[in-house]
Amino acid sequence: MRDHSELTLREQNDFNRVYNRGNSKGSKYVVVLYNKNKLGYSRVAFVASKKVGNSVMRNRSRRLMREAYRSFKDKIVPGYDIIFVARNTIGDCKYDEVSRAMFGATRAAGLFN
Repeated sequence: MRDHSELTLREQNDFNRVYNRGNSKGSKYVVVLYNKNKLGYSRVAFVASKKVGNSVMRNRSRRLMREAYRSFKDKIVPGYDIIFVARNTIGDCKYDEVSRAMFGATRAAGLFN
């Protein structure tokens, strides 16, 4: 099993590569940006811009996305850089709504085994 920090997308040039060359699929609450990497494992990041709300709202939306990702991360195809971006509609959502939206967008992106 890989170290948690190794599975997290951190470098700015990695983010830029996903933003500029990657593909995206959206749902009501989340946008999934993804791009193939040359590694044998997937890296993931969770982003919430200031459009989502104040720091409390942004942190809550990132926590919701992180927790929802945990429920299906074992089904993800290895070898992708994935960024989950919270939409401003995520504000008052419950966990199961966010989880369904993320699962649907990830499935639509073809990132499942």
